[in-house]
Amino acid sequence: MPRSLPPLNALRAFEAAGRHQSFSRAADELGVSHSAISRHVRGLEQRLGVQLFREASRGVTLTAEGSHYLDRIGPAFDVIDDATDGLSDTPMGRVTLNSEPTFAINVVAPLLASFERQFPEIELRIIASSAMADLDRYEADLAIRFTRSGVVDVPSDLISNARVYPFAAPGLVPDNVLLPEHLAQFRLYKDRGDDVWRWWCDVAGFDVTLPAQDGWRLRSALAQEAVIYGAGLLMASRDGVLRDVEEGRLVQLSQVGLSHGAFHLLTSGQAGRRKAVRQVRAWLLEQTIALRDH
Repeated sequence: MPRSLPPLNALRAFEAAGRHQSFSRAADELGVSHSAISRHVRGLEQRLGVQLFREASRGVTLTAEGSHYLDRIGPAFDVIDDATDGLSDTPMGRVTLNSEPTFAINVVAPLLASFERQFPEIELRIIASSAMADLDRYEADLAIRFTRSGVVDVPSDLISNARVYPFAAPGLVPDNVLLPEHLAQFRLYKDRGDDVWRWWCDVAGFDVTLPAQDGWRLRSALAQEAVIYGAGLLMASRDGVLRDVEEGRLVQLSQVGLSHGAFHLLTSGQAGRRKAVRQVRAWLLEQTIALRDH
């Protein structure tokens, strides 16, 4: 007996639009136009005789019938995806990584060329954004996020302990070793808004009165650039200054570090079953071992 199935393209368009609550994002995921998604969804609604979406202030939202239908067909797409992925020994496909901009620029981006040579069948797509992707809605397969508590309540891996250290331009501080008296000689910059200089001095045993300064004068990237050109000292985590240290623009002034939050690699529950996603996760953890060893 033949199955009573709507066209597969229409189901794919609906499933993607339902997950993203957006025709535009569904079109981007499937590599088609916004109008193609809309046409498929409207055709599916006509075939089923129900309204699946309604207009919202930002994009679309599922109706009660649409939400129920998505809940039923979504797992079927997951089963097909798993079965297809299981037929290949080579991880392949697109993997989307959402990352905080500083980590994406300083850690992930310099590694992309080597990744593409090692895994040519995987398209690693990087979204550098301060806005956390909704992994439950498949906005990303993986996400890198900083937490001040160092703890997250979803499945994750520690990717960087984000311990902060003092840095400066080479030669700014004699012998590139920070002493208490230097703190009054230079402006003190930092890569975050907290009182990390005071906390670091407590950990380092520096019994000093820090000079009064007018708050967080520059955002992280600008502060880092100013320090490279000798404007002062920077308290930052290694992941944020990795390239500048490796290329000799900054030097670390002390081996004493302050634990202050951490970066975690979050994995989407369903996406984490795909070979390509598991491969990217394993590769990222391998490439960032040094950020967890100190």
